[in-house]
Amino acid sequence: MTANEDQEMELEALRSIYEGDECFKEVSPVSFQFRIGEQDDSKAFILDISWPEMYPETAPEISLDGFFNKKISSETKQLIISGLEEQVEANLGTAMMYTLFEWAKDNQEALMENHQAVVTAVTLTSNSDLNAPAKKKEKKEQLTKSQKRKITCRTDNKGELPRGWDWVDVIKQLSRTGGKEED
Repeated sequence: MTANEDQEMELEALRSIYEGDECFKEVSPVSFQFRIGEQDDSKAFILDISWPEMYPETAPEISLDGFFNKKISSETKQLIISGLEEQVEANLGTAMMYTLFEWAKDNQEALMENHQAVVTAVTLTSNSDLNAPAKKKEKKEQLTKSQKRKITCRTDNKGELPRGWDWVDVIKQLSRTGGKEED
């Protein structure tokens, strides 16, 4: 059998075995993800395995670099990958995906016994902490609707007050001071 025929047969077998299993995901016909453990378990991880062109005669590519695995330390990841690579060496030349997935499920506790969740810290900085000069925005005075309406009623389309707009104030001033009568 050629490598392609072996891959097609294994792909068909994987699809039938893991049909409806939420832990298994076929990313492409040659790339797969398998979650070991429950979704909310701190010791759960996802295996990313892809087949090179000559698989199963050559070893599959195994990765734990997915976002789901960001909480796992690099030492624990290396322990998991080295254990899987031993299984790959023992099964080279045969269909091994099911074997790898089951080995990882069976050995999850041993692989993750020294697991300490990696915590990534996010630091927040304010604008005053940055070296770049901060531009302050001028606050405009907030007007009520009635104040805005009064302003628009008084001004023309250019925003200028019309000539004689304050004539009422002039008349009030004259009535207080009284006009001088000429004889």
